[in-house]
Amino acid sequence: MTGPTTAADQPKAYSSPLPTPRPHLGHAFASEWTKLVSVRSTVWTLGALVLLVVGIGLLAVGETSAADYRDVPLTAPALFGLLVGLVPVMVLGVLTITSEYGTGLIRTTFTAAPGRSRVLTAKYLVFAAAAFAAVAGSVSVVVFASFILHGDWAERQSAAQWAHALAGCLYVTLLGVLGLAVGAMLRHSAGAIAVMLGLVTLPPVTGGMLSMWETMAPVGRTVLQYNAPVALIQLFGMPNGDTSNVPSSWSQMLLLVLVTSAAVAGSYVLVERRDV
Repeated sequence: MTGPTTAADQPKAYSSPLPTPRPHLGHAFASEWTKLVSVRSTVWTLGALVLLVVGIGLLAVGETSAADYRDVPLTAPALFGLLVGLVPVMVLGVLTITSEYGTGLIRTTFTAAPGRSRVLTAKYLVFAAAAFAAVAGSVSVVVFASFILHGDWAERQSAAQWAHALAGCLYVTLLGVLGLAVGAMLRHSAGAIAVMLGLVTLPPVTGGMLSMWETMAPVGRTVLQYNAPVALIQLFGMPNGDTSNVPSSWSQMLLLVLVTSAAVAGSYVLVERRDV
């Protein structure tokens, strides 16, 4: 017969020799940053953004003269490329999360980091920082070229022009964040990209069609006034001949902030409630 089991006979609990700090947002941020910079979609989309903004912008700078900037800001050439470059930003925002759903990696992510809100927050922060840096850097290259070639640096430089350009960069970044939120809700790359492209391209077409009918003309004019291309043009401080019924650039920004905030809130709710 054996005697009673004592505390000394009990197996010792395993203790890892490695430090096990409590997970926090910084860990999730580092993980999401590693994912973002290690996939090819980031290189292709941000590379397309830089190529479009810088390429089209420098071409516009080379085809203009100093006299062309009497009525338009020197930041205007950057706008031409940014009107097209916003598409890669939105696509990258969508792929930041839908690519994980497509490959099934999202299961591993949520298993390793059960705090889904923390993971989603890290995705938003990492993407917003990378997108804004890429957009602002590309725009700055074009703006510097415009100032150097067509403006006196000491006399023509205007803080207001820089503020308008940075506001445009922020607007494009918010479109990308909106794409990420839509991707989190739909969990499908093609569907989310189609929604974002429709959000940018359909309002000008729809507004023009609605303006053809007298009863729908007020709605058509409103749609034509509140859309991404018009908002970017206004944010860059481009002149408009008829400003009587045109909304201000900051109301355009406020509208996008409200829409993006609602989509981001919806993404948090759906990601927390779903199984995956």
